[in-house]
Amino acid sequence: MRLETRKEGEVFIVRSLENRMDAKVAVDFRSDMARYIDDGNTRIVLNVGGLNFIDSSGLGAIVSCLKQVGRDGAFVIAEADETVLSMFKLTRMDRVFQMFDTEHEAVRAISI
Repeated sequence: MRLETRKEGEVFIVRSLENRMDAKVAVDFRSDMARYIDDGNTRIVLNVGGLNFIDSSGLGAIVSCLKQVGRDGAFVIAEADETVLSMFKLTRMDRVFQMFDTEHEAVRAISI
């Protein structure tokens, strides 16, 4: 899965350059994210603004990131479109993740 990353202060921002997060790319996403977290990035904004589809495999990969970050970190979602947001709501993952309308709001919320 192609990802764009950058740091803004202590916040690590990840943006998908794909339009789908499904079983085909979830394994690569999980692997890439595990490496970023292992490198010490534990305050993460996942900008899903480019996604127009996510399935249970994609959600599972995102949940694994949240678990890996742990209680001392932060893993939040930004810029979900209606289709992606509906999947988070359908699976009640919108109650697990903090969701923000904009990347800027998400960064501000988890900055120390």
